[in-house]
Amino acid sequence: QLQASGGGLVQAGGSLRLSCAASGRPFSMYAMGWFRQAPGKEREFVATISWRGGQTYYGDSVKGRFTISRDNAKNTVYLQMNSLKPEDTAVYYCACASRTSYTIATMTEQYNYWGQGTLVTVSS
Repeated sequence: QLQASGGGLVQAGGSLRLSCAASGRPFSMYAMGWFRQAPGKEREFVATISWRGGQTYYGDSVKGRFTISRDNAKNTVYLQMNSLKPEDTAVYYCACASRTSYTIATMTEQYNYWGQGTLVTVSS
């Protein structure tokens, strides 16, 4: 199971840190990712991190503002979001890759475990 938390309402330019707590699977062996979905839009890739945390990759819209990290001892993945913009408003989902062979994963099809989502609202 994946439990995302940390969402909320923040003003533009502010920061939030999302957390995703994993249980019931050796998640530390898999790449993890964050996606988001705004109303009326498709789910969008945000960031991914390799199982050891040595490799990360970001969507173009968040590069330089968001940072993904993980603590395998705590089975938790984080998404630090800085310089938030109104267009970052969405439900944010954490996910676990379906194969240990994925070093990182940017497509929804590469994931088979999803958290319930946490809402981030950025006001202008």
